[in-house]
Order: sequence, then C-alpha cells, then structure tokens
Amino acid sequence: MDDRLGTTLHTGLLLSTTAVLAWLSGLALLFPSLGPSAFVLALFQDGDATAPRRVIGGHVIGVVAGLLVYHLLASGLSMTTAADPASLEGLRLAASGVFATTLTAGGMLATDTRHPPACATTLIVSLGLLSTLLEGVLIVAAVVVLVAAHRAVLLAVGGN
Repeated sequence: MDDRLGTTLHTGLLLSTTAVLAWLSGLALLFPSLGPSAFVLALFQDGDATAPRRVIGGHVIGVVAGLLVYHLLASGLSMTTAADPASLEGLRLAASGVFATTLTAGGMLATDTRHPPACATTLIVSLGLLSTLLEGVLIVAAVVVLVAAHRAVLLAVGGN
C-alpha cells in the first residue's frame, strides 16, 4: 500500500476508536488535539515521536498545566462566548492560554515528553472548553485509547 494512503487510513482508523467511544458514551472523548496526535502516530508509526511516554506524557502535562492556570486565572470563563474588546475577562482567558502553553512547553522539554499536539490540549483546557477535572481525565483516557489502538494496528500489520 502507498505510504500516503496507509498513513491516511491509519489516521482515520485511530481517530475512529475515540470517536466511536465518544458517540456511544456521550463523553468528551473526541477533541481537536486528538487529530494531530493520530496523524503523528500514523505518520511516524514507531519511533521517538510516537513513544507512549511522549504522547501520553505530553498530553498529561498539557492537561495539568491547562487546569492549573485556568483555575488560577480564568475560572468560570470560556472562549466559547465573545468577550468585550479589551475586557478583563478577555485578558484573563488570553493570559490563561499563553501561560498554560508556556508551562506545557517547558514541562514537556524538562521531562522529555515532547508532543506538539499537547500544546493544543493545554489551550483546549486553559480556554475553558474542557476545563473540569473529569474532562481532564477523559482527555488523558482518550489519548491512552488512541495510543493503544495505534499499538494494536502495528501488531495487526506485523509491526512492532
């Protein structure tokens, strides 16, 4: 199979696992940063970029940083509603996103868990889109399912 087609199908298959779980459960198991994670797993398949420690660890750091900063700076706010120009609420959300992303980048570099899609996860959390502890746990659970599905695909096609 052509590598481009294989990567494309692999990405879709991986994302299907959490999409079906989200559909069946009604839980937030499908979110924007999962797409880039699925693509990274499918594209690089077996290497440093796809090490479970990096993928899961990066998202854990993103969730923790996002929750911490959101609840310190912007609790109760959400980017889903328009803030007035130059408002304190808008500033709090913007600061939450910037500080959480900065903390995530530093945390991933310090722990060698670099996974760029985790910076999107921290924005999802720090901007109030999925900002409860339960939602943070669901994000990590979805990433674990994604990584497990990736490993299962590799085993099924005779990989590692």
